[in-house]
Amino acid sequence: MFRENHLSFGLTIPIENYDKETPTMKHQVERAQLAEELGFQSLWLQDVVLEDPTFEDPATGQIYDSLIYLTYLASHTSEIQLGTAALVMPLRHPLRTAKELASIELLFPERIMLGISSGDRRKDFEGLGIPIMERSEWFRKAFAYFKHALYREYPEVESDFGKLHKSNLVPKPTLRIPTFMTGYCQQTLDWVAEHGDGWMFYPQRPEQQEKTIQEYREKVKQYHGNVFRPFFMPLPLELTENPDHQAEKIPAGYRIGRKPLIELLDNYRGIGVNHIMLGLSKNKRPVTEIMQELGEEVLPHFSF
Repeated sequence: MFRENHLSFGLTIPIENYDKETPTMKHQVERAQLAEELGFQSLWLQDVVLEDPTFEDPATGQIYDSLIYLTYLASHTSEIQLGTAALVMPLRHPLRTAKELASIELLFPERIMLGISSGDRRKDFEGLGIPIMERSEWFRKAFAYFKHALYREYPEVESDFGKLHKSNLVPKPTLRIPTFMTGYCQQTLDWVAEHGDGWMFYPQRPEQQEKTIQEYREKVKQYHGNVFRPFFMPLPLELTENPDHQAEKIPAGYRIGRKPLIELLDNYRGIGVNHIMLGLSKNKRPVTEIMQELGEEVLPHFSF
């Protein structure tokens, strides 16, 4: 799915025309199966606990728990990758998270991708009694505990989250679960480059994103040498019926026709973006129609 100088595509859940309304979460299995058939390579789920009307995100708190729903979708598909974008580490106990992810990886081998973040939903932090202004430290501690529990045999760990002594997490995943930092996770770019298997960053215009990618890849080289670490980003998309419609900005994304979209995506590929998570919620046309057009007319341009 991730290759240097190559661009692949995923879709964000829910796959639905909800825009500013509450998503219904209907027909998601059928659309996940259609995405797989059309050649999309991944589905991505948010990790949000509470509805917060002030956040201006109609999907907030309306999507099922990300790991539970990810498992449900995995059981109804056969090969499409499923990822979290992103699991909020300070709000989940790292030992329980490690147990859940190891179980999913063994039940659905090589299909899970772990995007992690420090979180930004204040109401979730309040509800779970975690001080949001301390999430940088909570994130680091949770991530360290998680890695030790998941990948080491009988690790010795003492943390604010708990203690591991003469005990061992089972089952262990047979392969490392790809883990991607989302944004800066309240850390430095050095920390992100050192500890992540790749980097999810927010959508920017190609000329701005290119500078961000260059800085990241320079840091990766400092810590890991000449290795490839994928870079990917979400992109809200409103695909117009007119295939020649020139790009117009919408919040974080574009209203655009199919032909200019292919040029835009090729531009992103050229600057080093390796994966784009398309969000289709703002489309006025039926979402399955948009999926068909993307799968049949756009994705084949990037399949080589």
